[in-house]
Amino acid sequence: MFMTDTALAQAANAGQLEPPSLERGKELWGKCRACHTLEAQGRNLVGPRLHGVFGKKAGSVPDYRYSEVMKNSKVVWTDQTMDAYLAATQDFMPGNKMYGGLAIAQDRVDLIAWLKQAAAK
Repeated sequence: MFMTDTALAQAANAGQLEPPSLERGKELWGKCRACHTLEAQGRNLVGPRLHGVFGKKAGSVPDYRYSEVMKNSKVVWTDQTMDAYLAATQDFMPGNKMYGGLAIAQDRVDLIAWLKQAAAK
């Protein structure tokens, strides 16, 4: 599911999705932090640190052992690419290391909104 900002707004206006909940996004981060950190100098864990992830090329965090498909990807992380990736990680980028992602669109909207703020600090 690849949703632009306009599509997200239209879906929310149509009653399909609620506006992003930062509180819910932070709750969802609880699952992510088992494998990721947010600090600028944070350690890479099972997954790479996500500080400053938006606007960054996929597979570009130093000292993290990415899959070949992620390293060679041309993807730049935006709201839209993150949404598509989290919706179905293996469909979006077959062969990457990430688990299944988040099937519920509202969960992705909430997590992405929270992550954009938290990962920028």
